[in-house]
Amino acid sequence: MAIYLAATIFGPVLVAGLAWPFLLFMPETYAPVILKRRAQKLRKETGDASIVAPIELEKTDIGHIVTVVLTRPIRMICFEPLVLCSCIYTSYAYGIFYTFFQAYPIIYTGIYDFNAGEEGLTFLPIGIGAVIAAGIYLCWDSTLRRAQARNTPWARSEEMRRLPLACLAGPLFVLSLFWAGWTARKSVPWIVPTLAGIPFGIGYLCLFMALLNYLVDAYEIFAASAMAASSTSRSTFSAVLPFAARPMYGKLGVPWACSLLGFLSLIMCAIPFVFIKYGTKLRAKSKFCQHLAQKKREEAAKREREPDGKMPEDVETGGRRTSRPEAGDNENNVKKD
Repeated sequence: MAIYLAATIFGPVLVAGLAWPFLLFMPETYAPVILKRRAQKLRKETGDASIVAPIELEKTDIGHIVTVVLTRPIRMICFEPLVLCSCIYTSYAYGIFYTFFQAYPIIYTGIYDFNAGEEGLTFLPIGIGAVIAAGIYLCWDSTLRRAQARNTPWARSEEMRRLPLACLAGPLFVLSLFWAGWTARKSVPWIVPTLAGIPFGIGYLCLFMALLNYLVDAYEIFAASAMAASSTSRSTFSAVLPFAARPMYGKLGVPWACSLLGFLSLIMCAIPFVFIKYGTKLRAKSKFCQHLAQKKREEAAKREREPDGKMPEDVETGGRRTSRPEAGDNENNVKKD
C-alpha cells in the first residue's frame, strides 16, 4: 500500500511538472478572453474607448465575487437537483475508493496474512479496470461522433451523450463490492477477491467521466461552479468516510461491511437512469439552464435580424460597442448570473 500511496501522491505531481512547459506555448482558447484581447487591440488601433468585450462589462468588485461567484457552487448544490445528485453519487464512489485504503489491510493482511508490500499490489486490478474504462470511453466517444455525423436523434440529447456510461458503471460498482466482500475468506484463493478491483476500476472511472461531462454539457459557462461543488463534496466524503471503515468492518465483518456499501451503491445506481428519463424536465426548471437557453435564443434572434444571417463584428450594447467573435469562435460570452 505504501507503494500505491506514493504513486498516487507523486505521480500527478510528476505528470503536472512535465506538462507545465507545454502550457506556456498553448494558444488561448477561451472565447471571452479572446474577445477581450480583440477589443483591447481595436481600442488601441482606433482610439475608440467605447469598444469593449462582454467580459469587460461584468462586475469584478470584491462584493460581487464574494456574494455571487463564490456562493454559486453552494447555491447549485442546494437548488439544482442535477448537481446535488451527481455530487452525492461521485462523492460516495470517491469515499469508497479511499475507504479501501483501510479495508484492504483488513482483508489481505488480516485474512490472507499478506505483508505491506504484497497488500499494496492488490490495488493493481483497480488500475487495470481504469485502463479498460478509458478504452470503453474512447469507443463510446467514437460511436457518439458517428451518430452526431448522421444527425441521429439520440445524439442530440444531453442525457444520452454522456449518461449511458454511468448506467454501465453503477452495476459494475455494485458487483465489485459484493464480489470482494463474499469471496474474501481463507477457503477462497486471494486472487478471487483481488480481481474484484477490475469491475470497480471500470465502474469508478466510467462513472466520473459520465457524470462530470454531463454537468459540463448541461451547465456550460456555469460548469466551473458545478465542478467546484462536485470537487468540494468529493473531498469531504473522501476525508470523512474512511474514518468509519475500521469500526464498520470490525463490527459487521468483511462480507456484510462490503454488502452495506454495495446496497447503498445499488440505490444510487438509479441516479443516471432517472437523469435520462427526467433530465430534460429538470434542466427546463433550472434557473441556470433557463438563463443559458435565454441567451442562446437572444443570440439566434440577433443572427436572424442580420441580412446574411451572421452576427456583425461589433454590436451596440447599452450604448457601447461590443466586439463579437468571428465565425468558428466559441460564443460563450453571456453574462453570468
